[in-house]
Amino acid sequence: MIGSQPTRPTAQALGAQQLAASAAARTDESRSTGPVTTAGEPTRGPFRAFGVILRWVLLVAISLLMMYPFAWLLAASLKPRGEVFDNRLIPRTFTPENYVEVFNQLPLLNWVWNSIFIALLAATFVTISSSIVAFGFAYFRFPFRNAIFGIVLATMMLPGAVTLIPNYLIWKWLGWLGTTVPLWGATIFGSAFYIFLMRQFYLSLPRDLFEAARVDGCSFFGLFWRIAFPLALPSSIIVFIFEFQAAWNNFQGPLIYLNFGDPTGYTAPLGIAYAMTLYSPTAGGHGDYQYVMVASLLVTLPMLVIFAFGQRYFIEGIAAGSVKG
Repeated sequence: MIGSQPTRPTAQALGAQQLAASAAARTDESRSTGPVTTAGEPTRGPFRAFGVILRWVLLVAISLLMMYPFAWLLAASLKPRGEVFDNRLIPRTFTPENYVEVFNQLPLLNWVWNSIFIALLAATFVTISSSIVAFGFAYFRFPFRNAIFGIVLATMMLPGAVTLIPNYLIWKWLGWLGTTVPLWGATIFGSAFYIFLMRQFYLSLPRDLFEAARVDGCSFFGLFWRIAFPLALPSSIIVFIFEFQAAWNNFQGPLIYLNFGDPTGYTAPLGIAYAMTLYSPTAGGHGDYQYVMVASLLVTLPMLVIFAFGQRYFIEGIAAGSVKG
C-alpha cells in the first residue's frame, strides 16, 4: 500500500540473523593463518609436538630398559647349558625341554607351595590385624592416643638388624626353629606401616555413619567388620598385595630359620640360591644354570598375575588412603 510504513523484523528473523553472523565469524576464524595467543604471537605448535614425541621416546626407552632383565631371563631359560650367558635375546639353540626337566632336577613344586603357604598366611594375618588396630586409632578417643600411635610409627625407625637376634632367640625359646611359623607368626601383631596406611583410609570415612550404627545397636566389632572393613576393601587389598610380595620375595627369613634339613622344605628364593650352589662348578656341579633360569622365571609369574588383577585396587587404595577426611 502506498504510504504505508515498512514492517519491522520479527524476533525470529533477528535471531536467525545473529546465528548466521556468528557462524560466518567462526568460519572466518577457522580460515585464519593459525592460532594466535593473547599476546598476539602465534602458538608454538611445532615445539609442543616435539615435546610430546620426546616424551614418548623417553618412556619407550625406559620401559625397554626396565624390561631387558626379564627378556634376558626368558631367553636364558630357553638355552642349553653352554649358551646361557651369551647375552643373546634370541637363543641360537632353542631348548624348551628345560621347562620339563627342571621338575626332575629340582623340587620346584615344593618350593613354590611353601612360598604360597607362607605368603598367604602372612598377608592374611597382617591385613586383618593391621586393619583392627588402624580402626581403633581412627575411631576411638582415648588418653595418650597420639602418643601411642607415635610409638607405633617409631618402630619403623628400627633397622631389621637390631631386632634380628632377639627375634631369633624368641623363636628358638618357643621351639619353632626349622618350621615356617617364624616367617608368618609375627604378622599376627600387625605392621606399623600398614597400620598407618589403613588409619588414613579410615579417617576419610564419615564418622556420622558409625554414630548412626551405634544408635541402631551395632557393637564396636560390628562397626569394624560390617561397615569399616568393607568400605576399606581397596586399602585392604593393597596391604595384602604388599605383604604377599614381601613374604614371597623374603630371602633372609628362610635363610635363618629354614636353611638346614631337607631342601624340599625351602621357599622359592632360598631354593633358587640352593640351586645356584648345587650347579656351581666350584661345588662339584656341571654349570646347569639353565634350570636356575627356568625356576627364577616360574617363581616370578605369580607376582605378575597378582599385580595384573590387583592393579585397579592398588591405585584406588593409594589414592583414597592418602586423603584424610
